[in-house]
Amino acid sequence: MIALGKCLTNNYHQIMKKIIYVFLPALLLSLLACKKDSNSTKLVLNNDTTTKPFSGTTTLTFSGYTWTIKDSGTGTAGPGPNNWTSSNAFVDTNGYLHLKLTKVNGAWYCAEVISTQSFGYGTYQWDVEGRIDTLDKNVVFGMFNYSGVDGRDEMDIEYSKFGSSTANNTNFTIYPAQTVTSPSDWHTTYNTSLTGTYTTQRFKRNSATSVYFQELGGFPSGDTNQITSATCSNPPNSISTLAMPVHMNLWLFQGTTPTNNSQVEIIIHSFTFTAL
Repeated sequence: MIALGKCLTNNYHQIMKKIIYVFLPALLLSLLACKKDSNSTKLVLNNDTTTKPFSGTTTLTFSGYTWTIKDSGTGTAGPGPNNWTSSNAFVDTNGYLHLKLTKVNGAWYCAEVISTQSFGYGTYQWDVEGRIDTLDKNVVFGMFNYSGVDGRDEMDIEYSKFGSSTANNTNFTIYPAQTVTSPSDWHTTYNTSLTGTYTTQRFKRNSATSVYFQELGGFPSGDTNQITSATCSNPPNSISTLAMPVHMNLWLFQGTTPTNNSQVEIIIHSFTFTAL
C-alpha cells in the first residue's frame, strides 16, 4: 500500500513537472501578449483622442476650391455666438453652394464655410441667388476674407440690418491691418431693393491702398446692371496686405432669433477669384 502511494506520488510529481514545463512558457507568452495588446490599445486610444476630428473639420468642394464647414458641436461659437452645424452647408448636383439658417427643436442653427486656400490681390466675385435685400433684421449674410485676428485684416460684404429695422441692409467694411498702431475701420452702407433674386457681389483688392466694392443685378461678366459701388482708399485707413482665406456665412446677429421666425436659404452659384 505504501509502495502504491509512493508510486502515485512520483507519478503526480512527474505529471505536474510536465504541466509546468509545457504550459508555464505558454502562459507567460500569453500574459506578455496581453500586456502588449493592452499597451497597443492605449496607444490607439491616445491617438484617437489626439487626432479625433473636432467640429469644423468637415469639408466640401465648391467652385474648384476646398472649404471647411463650421460646426460648433453641442456648444456655440462666434459670430453671435450661435449654434453652427455642418449639415447647413452643402453643394447640390448643379455645383451650387447652399447656406441655410434652420430651426430644430426650438434651437437655431447657422452655416459658414471657410476656404482652405488663401487669396491675395485680385477680384473676388460671388454669384448669389436669394432675396438678400429682405432678410430679417437679425439675419446676416456675409462674404469676406479674414486673417482670423478679431477686428483686423478683414474685407466684408454683408447683408444685414444688424438688429435695427431702420438700418440700411448693404454693408461694405474694411478692418485695418494688424500693423496699424491706431486702427480705424472703414464702413459704408446702402439700402438695396432688388427686383429679382440674382445678384453679383464683388470686391477688388487693387493694392495696399485701395479696395473697390460692387453690387450688380443678375450675373453679368462686366459692370452692367450695377446697383451700388464704393471705394476704400488708404490713408487714413490701413488695408491689410495679407493673403487670407475666404468666408461665406449665414448667421444671427448676437444670436438673436429672427423676428419673423422664418428659416433662410441662400444659394451661391459660384465663387471666382481673378488674381491681378
